Amino acid sequence: MKNIHYILALSVLPFVINCTGQKDLAEKLKPAVITETVVHDTDDPAIWINPQDASKSIIIGTDKDTDGGLYAFDLNGKIINKVLGLKRPNNVDLEYGFMLNGKKTDIAAVTERETNKVKLYTLPELKEIGEISVFDRESERGPMGISLYKNPQTEEIFVIVGRKSGPAEGYLWQYKLIEKDGPITGEVVRKFGKYSGLKEIESIAVDDEMGYIYYSDEQFGVHKYYADPDKGNEELSVFGKGDFKSDVEGISIYPASKGKGYILVSNQQNDTFNVYLREDQSKGRIAEIPVSTLESDGSEVTNVNLGPKFPKGVFVAMSNGRVFHFYDWRMVEKAIKSAVKSTK
Repeated sequence: MKNIHYILALSVLPFVINCTGQKDLAEKLKPAVITETVVHDTDDPAIWINPQDASKSIIIGTDKDTDGGLYAFDLNGKIINKVLGLKRPNNVDLEYGFMLNGKKTDIAAVTERETNKVKLYTLPELKEIGEISVFDRESERGPMGISLYKNPQTEEIFVIVGRKSGPAEGYLWQYKLIEKDGPITGEVVRKFGKYSGLKEIESIAVDDEMGYIYYSDEQFGVHKYYADPDKGNEELSVFGKGDFKSDVEGISIYPASKGKGYILVSNQQNDTFNVYLREDQSKGRIAEIPVSTLESDGSEVTNVNLGPKFPKGVFVAMSNGRVFHFYDWRMVEKAIKSAVKSTK
């Protein structure tokens, strides 16, 4: 989850009700836009905000296969750029303002599972500018999940990477991005993160403002850690246990105001998203939102006004059918408020 600024999009509800027992779900949300299809299998999106004109922002997303790709879509879902020939690209994330050759550059990072690398690209051009070999000298590599973190004080940028399988401790590795004679690479700064061993860890999300990393332990729950490696490797909490039909998947963070908002997590086999408070996940699930996406792996959200179609931002979710769905945040917000109200 990355935003270049925050807006007062809505008031966080003054009450919280754990709706784990919610029986009757509302009608499924319909997407405002369904993208053009990719070749193989969509998996994970990210949202790049155009600093000159937010209505010209783009959605980038992976097409997961041995001969996969990274695609860029406009807000009407049209494919406007792509990078092909990637070896099973899995997840993608982005960050703003990496200092490259003396110039601030927006970058995207993609895990390439079959080469055990993270590939780095400029935004919006998708020009390759470096790579990182990950989980070196480990028996279990296969990078899948990825998120970027920019320290608000130092402006250092880090990549947090997960893998197909790994140890009970130190499942995730965090790399500091550095420029080395032109191309970007990364150096390991820590190995952290618990793993239940039940399935795998794919979705990772970072809240830059709050300084937290969240990741989905697929049949267990959502783990929470500090994003700043200097704050240590202590697990802060686990939430969502018992709230999911099976796999705990894509994580998206919507800032409603400074320090407040929502965390949406894909309840993949139920075709819903479970919603938690950004400021206090211990309150439990506050809503479960049914969507039209099928078996959603990855998702992303922004609160930035993207123009008349998405004035409070857009929620993007991968769906079966080789597409991504774009939802008007106003509809998602309405569904959350309605779900909470119905459990009063």
